[in-house]
Formats: sequence, structure tokens, C-alpha cells
Amino acid sequence: MKKKLIYYILPLIVFIGCSEEFTETPAIGALSDQALQNEQGVDLLLTGAYSVLDGKRNAQGADDWAVSGDNWWFDVLSDDSHKGSTDGDQADLFLAEIYDWTSGNPYFFGKWNGLYAGVNRANAVISVIQKIEDRDFPEKEAEARFLRGHFNFELQKIYGNVPFISVENYDNTEFNQPNPGSIWGEIEADFQFAIDNLPDTQSDAGRPTSWTAKAFLAKTFLYQDKYGPALTLFNEVINNGPYALNSHFFDIFRASGENSPESIFAIQFAADDGLSFNGNQGGTLNFPGGGPFNSCCGFIQPTQDLVNAYQTDANGLPLLDTYNQSDVANDYGLASDEPFTPETGMLDPRLDYTVGRRGIDYNGWGVMVGKDWIRASPADISGPYLSKKNIYYAGDDVNMGTGDWGQQRSGINYQIMRFSDVLLMAAEAAVEQNDLDLALKYVNRIRNRAKDSPVVQNEAGTGPAANYKIEPYASFNSQDFARKAVRFERRLELALEGQRLFDLRRQDRTVEVLNTYVQNEARTISNFGQKAKQYEPKHDLLPIPLNAIDLSGGILQQNPGY
Repeated sequence: MKKKLIYYILPLIVFIGCSEEFTETPAIGALSDQALQNEQGVDLLLTGAYSVLDGKRNAQGADDWAVSGDNWWFDVLSDDSHKGSTDGDQADLFLAEIYDWTSGNPYFFGKWNGLYAGVNRANAVISVIQKIEDRDFPEKEAEARFLRGHFNFELQKIYGNVPFISVENYDNTEFNQPNPGSIWGEIEADFQFAIDNLPDTQSDAGRPTSWTAKAFLAKTFLYQDKYGPALTLFNEVINNGPYALNSHFFDIFRASGENSPESIFAIQFAADDGLSFNGNQGGTLNFPGGGPFNSCCGFIQPTQDLVNAYQTDANGLPLLDTYNQSDVANDYGLASDEPFTPETGMLDPRLDYTVGRRGIDYNGWGVMVGKDWIRASPADISGPYLSKKNIYYAGDDVNMGTGDWGQQRSGINYQIMRFSDVLLMAAEAAVEQNDLDLALKYVNRIRNRAKDSPVVQNEAGTGPAANYKIEPYASFNSQDFARKAVRFERRLELALEGQRLFDLRRQDRTVEVLNTYVQNEARTISNFGQKAKQYEPKHDLLPIPLNAIDLSGGILQQNPGY
């Protein structure tokens, strides 16, 4: 019910007159600034700022799945996922997957539009508060500043060179600002204001606290390689904050665990009932193209490369350097009625809570039977696997929508940041500060949780569905080994959560990792290797959308290489 409190009043505020397009002058609205300069008006505007976390708004400039706040399609640009479905379905995303990028791609423009809509709505809140005589809304302003920091953080990490739109720009309708470089300083200032003015707890799930802001400021430091300040803040959040890992790895993806102490900040989705639009519409493409859902689409199909990463050795540890020397058994090209023997080697149990593969239970909906659940044909570049984390479990009806497209509008929250993510970012900062014991401690908290979680059971329910083996590390004997282990652990723990591409980028590993991935993936999907182009250094930033440059009158400058 806490989620519904935040989102169900949205119809009351859609008429408020502030433009959601980055380069347009705000329209005249039905409510004046004066009418909004009170507690109710501030709350309405603030709710509007929260509502665009999922990317959805009027005049959004792209399809729901392009603007989606869960960043699902950025995994398609990494080595974690193929687009899925057929190559011709959502052809613009297909071109993005094979690194055939242009500044006119509507996915790139839709994301830009959605994030600046969020910046604009946050500025509207701050602007109204600052005009209230004898104002006393520091917490509300801090929430707006936190949201603006989040939207700007996403813009910064995706596009690199972006304009900062201040409240003064908003008030004077001066939206056409140059983009000379990074805006990290402005992002830090917003999160610091939130730290200083937010309470330690909130009664509504989905609102940030001072602890949330500390975690986000620490992440902002990490993205700038400020490892010392990042580690200090991360340690404070870990040791003194209200967060903890859920007992089981999969709990965070179920209704009972999604607003638990593991959740630091999440988009508060609620399953549609056919009347509302609070389900994850960005993820509607991602349900299997067959089986119990029989959805239209079947997007987001994990790669063979990702599946291979879950192989373990006799000690239950990842194959950090050799995981791609052999492939986990797959049924690519086989019909569902053709014989197939699933992998018998040792696997990290998180694999089968992350990836749907033939012969293994699919979130309680039955055993995944292979090709009959895959929409794509062998001529496409999608592969034999399905995603699981964004698909609600059988019996978790509170997360299941109804009505037109309803079953595909999941109520599962999207975790923008969760505690396991914080532990692993802290471990990364600790490695760079050469505190290997601390990095080991944080990584092993993650691995021990996975070890102690129940594993997926076989069809008869009499034992494990596969040969699962996972153990903690005994030691990190060098900084290089620790760095590799931490980075690998982030992939295993956070796969298909929209993190992988940005981890590779900030670690300066994209060109080597992604071009090697294309070569290796071709062993399973030969035509993927034929269609994919080279990943180039310019791809470490999305291009500034051509439409945004045109609408700015040429004030915006394009990123190098486009």
C-alpha cells in the first residue's frame, strides 16, 4: 500500500503546466505558481517528479520500453544480454546491440528526454519552494534535490557531456544550455544537500533518506575514481545505516522482499489492474514469447557469455580467467521435442535465479522446455535463454497485472540501488585503496548469502536442479587478483539489472571485453558474430541525440566520434 500511496494520485497532477521537453519553453498550465506555493502544491509537484522515475510521461518522445527507468536495454549493449525476439522487432535496438549507432536512434533520444523531464520536474519543486515566503520545506526540497541528482547522474553516466539545467534556467525558461563537459560537481552538491536535510527514516517506501543520499554520493565519488571519499561513505552506510542483505538471493525480486532492508532506492512499481499504469511498462517486452505467458515479445535473452560466467571450479569459485574456454550446455537450434542434456558441471546457484534455461524450473511456472518458449528463430541473434529477475513468480499475484498487456506489466520494483550493490562498490573502492581484507570481507558476505540460499529444485522437487557449488574466497593474495574477483562478483550478483555496461565503461574495459565477447558468442550464435560491428572507444558514451541538438539551435555539441 505504501507504493500505491505514491503513484495512484498522479491523475491529479498531469495538468500542471511545466514542459517535459528539454528544449521547450514551459507551457501555461491550469495552476499558477501562486496556487502551488503551499504544502499541498509542493507535495503534488514532488509526486510528479517521483512519477517520472519510470520514464513515463506525456509527450515522452519514444516508446515506453525506450524511456524505461529500469535501464533494461543497456544490458543489450553489454555482454550480458541479446535484444531477444526477432531481429526485425524494435530494429532500432537491434542496431544498438550490434554497435551500429547513430545520433538519430530513438532509443537514445527517448532516454535523454525522459531524464531531462525528471530534471525539469525536480526543478519545478525547488522553484516553487524557493518562492514561498517564510518557507519551511527543507525535507521536501531535499527530496527534489536528491531526485535531480539521480536524473543528472544517469545523464552523466550515459552521455558524458551534458548541460546542467539549474532552477534559475527553469525560472527564466533558459533551457538551451551548452554541454562543455561533466556535471559531477552539481550532482555532488545535490546529494550533499539531501544528506544534510533528509531524515534518517521515511514512513513511505520509495522516498530517499539521508542514508540513501550518502550511498548515492559515494557512488558518485566512485564513478570519478575518488576511491578514498567513496570508501569512507560506503563504510558509514554499511556499518551504521539501516540496510542488510535479505536472507536469500532471490527475495529482492519478490513482493515480500522488495522494500526490505536490502532495498536502498527503487522505482515503486505496482501491478496494473487494467485501470492504472503503475506497472513496469518498460519491461512489458521482456516476458517469454511462449510458455505460460505467451507474450508478444520475448525480449532480453541472456548471452552464452553470461551463462558461462556462472561456472565454478572444484572449490566453488569462479573461473575468472577461463570461464569462456568451454560453453555451458545449451539447446540452441534444437526443437523442444529433441533430446537435450543440461549442463552437468559445477555452477553458481545464482545462475538459475537469473537465467531461464532448458530443463530448469522457471520461477515456479514450470520447467522451461526450450525453443517453444523462445520467440526468435535460429536465423535471429537472440539465443536459447530467457531472463528471470524481471518476471514475477507463480503465486506472487500482487505483482501480476491484468487487462490489456496487463500480465506483462510487472509490479516488481526496479532496484536502482540495493545493499549488495553497495557492498560490492565498497569492495571495489577498498581494492583501489589496497585494503584487500576489507574487500574480501564484503565480497564473501555476498557469496555466503548465495551459498546459504535455497537452490532451484528439480522438476520432482526432490533435489537441486543442477550441480550447484559456491564457496567464499579464502583470501585475496594480490591487488590484481582482488580487483578481478570483485569485478567478476558484480557481474554474477547484479546480472541483467542494467549495471554491466556502466561497470565496464568506468573501469575502461569495454573495448577489450566486448569485442572478445562478440567473438566468443559466435560459437553459439554464428550469425551474431557476422552481424555485430566492432565496439569502439566512442561507444563509451551514447551520442547526444540529433533531435536534441537540432532543438537547441546548435548550442549542444556532439560527443566525439559521431
